[in-house]
Amino acid sequence: MDETITLSLDEVRDFARRVLARLGLSARQIGPVAETIVAGERDECGAHGIYRLLSCAQTISAGKVALDAAPMLHDTAPALARVDGNRGYAQLAFEVGRPVLIEKARACGIAALGLNNCVHFAALWPEVEALARAGLVAFAFTPSHAWVAPAGGARPLFGTNPIAFAWPRPAVDPFVFDFATSAVARGEIELHRRAGKPIPLGWGVDPEGQPTTDAAAALAGAMLTFGGHKGSALSAMVELIAGPLIGDMTSAESLADDEGTRSSPRGGELIIAIDPAGFLGAATAEHLARAEQIFDGILGQGARLPSRRRYEARARSLANGVTVSRKLYDDIATYLD
Repeated sequence: MDETITLSLDEVRDFARRVLARLGLSARQIGPVAETIVAGERDECGAHGIYRLLSCAQTISAGKVALDAAPMLHDTAPALARVDGNRGYAQLAFEVGRPVLIEKARACGIAALGLNNCVHFAALWPEVEALARAGLVAFAFTPSHAWVAPAGGARPLFGTNPIAFAWPRPAVDPFVFDFATSAVARGEIELHRRAGKPIPLGWGVDPEGQPTTDAAAALAGAMLTFGGHKGSALSAMVELIAGPLIGDMTSAESLADDEGTRSSPRGGELIIAIDPAGFLGAATAEHLARAEQIFDGILGQGARLPSRRRYEARARSLANGVTVSRKLYDDIATYLD
């Protein structure tokens, strides 16, 4: 069994910041990137925690991210804005665009933000949760690298292509979900490979297109979408609306741009924010209260409410710290030598 260590969230933050600094990332980018890594560990989503520092190191060493990137905000229309990340990490680009998106959504009722030319390596829930805590309904979409075969195929074409959604709730944490349109996030397969554990059937196929439980074979072959043709259609949608629609790369183009360096994907992200008051005006509180009946109905029958597990994990982590693999921690700590 893999030995583990326990870290406080402050220790995770300090560790991430020191590693990113040693890798040469600018101070302006270190803050938002480190907070995304902390969020992954805090919410017990290990595939999005300090493990992601390995992909940061790979991407930086390959020269596929601009260490001192300065995002450029473009105010394109009353309800639209765009941030050119200038090959930096998406977290900083979102930080630049978020206040403008919120302002536009409140002014117009609905607004969209396109993030272009950004390096992506983590989950989307931090973005949509932040918007929901500002009282907005939010969606986010991004392609990645072409790792995933379409339904009925065996050759990679799509990215893991996550979809995230958040709904503001009065007096409680927002309702948030964030899932890859692949059967599982690629990081989960990577973690199985590192641990020498088999993956479930349905996560991927080997290079010959045959179903496999071997993590390395799935990584060399193709991942699969969830839900067959339904997940495949959603993945195609993400390719379109967060790629060509905003003038950025598809997952296949991103993989070609990678040039075999195994760096994090570079491309676009589409974020949509809706102000309930734009539709509801003075009746906003009344209808948000009605929405609570849906959540009560889910929980009342003992069903799973997306995001509840993460918030419960968050409470544990804030109180007790987080547990991480000693080997993973030591592997990352070599960048501090």
